[in-house]
Parts: sequence; C-alpha cells; structure tokens
Amino acid sequence: MSKTNNISITTNKLATVLAGLLFFLAFCATAQVITTADTTSIKIGEELRISFEIQADSIDLVVFPDQQSFLPLEVIESYVTDTTYSNSKINYRKQYGLTQFDSGRYTIPRQKIIFNNTFFLSDSINIQVRDVAIDTTKQKMFDIKAAMVVAKAPFQVPTGIYWLVLLIVLAIAVWYFLRRKKKKQQAKKQLPPYQEALVALEELDTTSYLLQNNAKEYYSLLTEIVKRYLDREVDNAALESTTQELIGRLNTLKKSGNFDFKSQDIKHLDTILKRADLVKFAKMQQGSGQAQADRSRVEEIISNTHQAIPEPTQEELLQDTLYLQALQKKKLRKKIVVAGSSLVLVLIISAAVFSSLYGFSTLKETVFGNSLKDTLDGRWYKSQYGAPGLIVTTPEILVRQLPQTSKDSISSTSGGSSFSSGAIGEALYVSLSIKKQAQQSSPQSQGAAVGIAIEQVLEALENAGALNLVVKQEAFSSEEGLKGVKAYGDFNLKLANGDISKEKMSYEMLLFDQQNTIQIVTIVFERDVAYANQIKERIINSIEVPVSPQDQNKKQPQDAQ
Repeated sequence: MSKTNNISITTNKLATVLAGLLFFLAFCATAQVITTADTTSIKIGEELRISFEIQADSIDLVVFPDQQSFLPLEVIESYVTDTTYSNSKINYRKQYGLTQFDSGRYTIPRQKIIFNNTFFLSDSINIQVRDVAIDTTKQKMFDIKAAMVVAKAPFQVPTGIYWLVLLIVLAIAVWYFLRRKKKKQQAKKQLPPYQEALVALEELDTTSYLLQNNAKEYYSLLTEIVKRYLDREVDNAALESTTQELIGRLNTLKKSGNFDFKSQDIKHLDTILKRADLVKFAKMQQGSGQAQADRSRVEEIISNTHQAIPEPTQEELLQDTLYLQALQKKKLRKKIVVAGSSLVLVLIISAAVFSSLYGFSTLKETVFGNSLKDTLDGRWYKSQYGAPGLIVTTPEILVRQLPQTSKDSISSTSGGSSFSSGAIGEALYVSLSIKKQAQQSSPQSQGAAVGIAIEQVLEALENAGALNLVVKQEAFSSEEGLKGVKAYGDFNLKLANGDISKEKMSYEMLLFDQQNTIQIVTIVFERDVAYANQIKERIINSIEVPVSPQDQNKKQPQDAQ
C-alpha cells in the first residue's frame, strides 16, 4: 500500500513539472525578445542604434527600459515605438540611439523588458568606440609667427546715446524757437512816451465810436492815453490811481518844484477826467463836439507836460546806465538758470527713457562705466602655462610669481610654479599653480594629494584675509572631456583697517592630476556680480590640456590604421 502511494506522489510531481515546462515553452513561444544593433564599432560621438522586438497580444502590457539603464553609453535619442500587426499579434519594435565620447571597448548591459507580470532580459552587446584617425605626417609645419600689433577696436556708441542726442536736439530746437519768438516781440521796441501818446491819439481819431454815439469807449481810450503818458513820464502810479489821487499828486509835484506844470493844464485835466468818469460810470451822454474838444485839450496837456519835463542830469543818466547794466545782468542770470534747468530736465527725461528701454543698471554702466564689463568685452589672451602644460584663456596674461609671503596672492612652492593676475580682494583674481608630486601608485594616494593641494590653497586664502570660509567639493568634467576636482565657496574678507567687508567674495578652484603633477586653477571674484560670474565661466570653459603628436598617435586604435 505504501509503494502505491509513493508511485502516485512521484507521478503527480512529474506531471506538475511537465505542466510547468509546457507552460514555459508556450509562454516563450508567445513572447520572445529579439535584440539587434546596427553596428558593433563606431567612432567617438557617432550614433549606434540598438533595437528590441517583441510580439504580444493587444491586451498584453509591454514596457521597454528607461534611458538610464544603458550606462556607460549615453542615450542621445529614444525613438517612438513602432507597431505592426501579423496574424492577430502585435509586433513592438523600440529603438534607442546611443553614443560614447571616450574611446575603448564597452558592453551594452542586458536590458529588462516588462511583459505583463514578468520580465525578460535582452542580450548584451559588445561594441568598440574608435578615435578619429588623424595623419599627422601630412600636416605641414610652420614657424611661430611674430607678434602682431592689433589696432584697437573702434568705439561703438551705445544705442541709448542716440536717443539722448535726439532729445537734446529737440530741446535745443524748442528753446531756439521760443527765444527767437521772444526776440521778435522785443524787436518791436516801445516808442518814447510822448511819441506813443501822439500815435495813440491819431489811432483814436480813426475809430468810429463818436459816429456810433459810443462815448463810453471813446473816453475810456482817451483817459487811458493820457494816464499812460503820465505813468511813464511823471507818476508811475498814474494808471492805477483815481482822478482825485492823480490830480493831488500832480499838484504836489508842482508845489515841490520837481515839475513846472501849468496850473491851467492840471485844472483842464481834472475836468476831462471827471467828465470821463461820469460818461463811463454814470452813463452820461456827451456830444461829439465836446468829445473832440476834450481830445484836443488832452493833446495840448501832453505837449505842455512834455515841455515842462526837465532834461536828465549826468547823475540821472549814470543811474539809468547802472540800472540798465544791472537789468542786463539779471536777464543773463535768468537765461543761465533757464538754460541749466532745461538741460537738467532733458537729462532727466533722457535718463528715464533710457532706463525704461535698457534698465537702470545699463544706464549706470553707460554713464559711469563698469570695469568688469569692460574686462568681459575686451581682449582676451589664450596661453599655455607650465610643464606639463595647461591652456587657459584669460582677460590678462598671467605673470609668473616667485615664492613669496604676499597676502594678496597664492604663492608658489618649491618644486612648482605659479602664475597669476590681479590680487585677492580685487574684483577679479586668477591664479594657476603647478605642484610636482611623487610617483602615485593608487587612486587613494592621488585623492590624498588633491586634498592636500586644496588645503594649501585655502590656507593661502586665509593668509590673504579670508574669514568664514565655506568649502564645497565635487567632481568636475569640462565639455572637452577634461576631468578633475572642483572646490568652491565664499568668504568674508578682512580689510586693511581691520574691518570685515559686508560684501562676500566667492572662489572656485579646479584641480587636475596629470603626469604626477597637480595643476590648480583658482579664481576669486565678487559674489553675485553678473559680469564676474560670466568672466569666471568663460575662464573655466576655456581650460584644456595640450596633446602632443606622440600622445595623439598612441590614442589611435590599431584597427583604424
């Protein structure tokens, strides 16, 4: 009985295994991943296309790998999944464009493709990335050219200056027009009092007021003529005076002996002015004969008064001359004030327009200048420093520094060399140091050497007055493939008088380890200044290592020949 049971159990296990095997074979028959690559050998930066194909039903879930799973190769493009139909099945085809910028042999790892609740692994593919072959034997060699004197770049007028000039020209044109108009008005010089009165009486004779029985207007003009004459020649308050006040002052002047008026003229003037008051205010009508008689009497009074006015003495003429000179100086000062105010107004308007178009900072830089902007836009120099060399483009050529203890630079050490421009604490300081190292045998010892170099630079910054140093460190890789270590941060600077600067300084140093030599590029600049950051980025992006022809030949792959 027990043997029968054992046989039955064994049979059940075998049946289970066979069923699982058949299910697996059936599943593999329905879902299989095909991995293909268009080539297994590419040049640096060339595209390699890898594709995955799988067949499934319409209800199946298929998920292809993401772009991060192809390392060490980089995905430059993920193409759209292509679907085709065959015998009620759907064929999925997914392509990726891969590349690599370092030569060598690489393996595309197996990729995980999800199919419903399980996953499949694609095949791995070995590829080779080749250097671009360069035949240096056919490259002609030339001598180093002599230094060439380059003409200074022509001055470029900022666009805002044109607006400023236009506004100034318009303001000058308006001022000239108004001044010319005023001069024309002044050109019509006022006649002397006596002649002005006679001309006014003749113009009064040409009016038709008497024909229209308009005695009020006639007498208003008549009294104004005689009062204006007296106002200019005898009493400067005649126009604003009443009849009684005017007559009283004339009698006073006669009694004091200042003017030899005829008593009869004063009496006639009093009568005419009172009659005019009655006509103007009491609406009393006067005949044309009386009005013409009063007009003749007024002309006689004006003539007699003109004859009674004494000739001015030498003292009076001198006073008049001094008065005219003072008046001219007053007018000149007024013109200067008006011209200065107009110029200031034009400048304010121009500044407002320029600021609205280009911003206040641009206006400030245009008027007062900006040394960092001039440095960024000026001439830069590309030079190679040290051995092994490092090529850097800087706004000023770096000058070799001797071992020193100066507090405004990073000094060189024995067995190395240092080049710099500027000083720590200025708007921009650039330093390049080359430190010889003993033969390094392991990456750990190389890392320790880099750490020691960073500490030495930080110590130099502290000796130069750096306080509260903030240090950050990370790996660095340039666009040209140059790899190294970057250390950066900011600090407060202790000034010469002992105070601490409110504005922080920033620093950034790049360290490269090649041929048992630590090369350090240090840049100290003003923090949060746009032009300083742009200068720093331009210097960093320009760093490159020169490649000798021998090294270039060594990098060529054997199969590329």
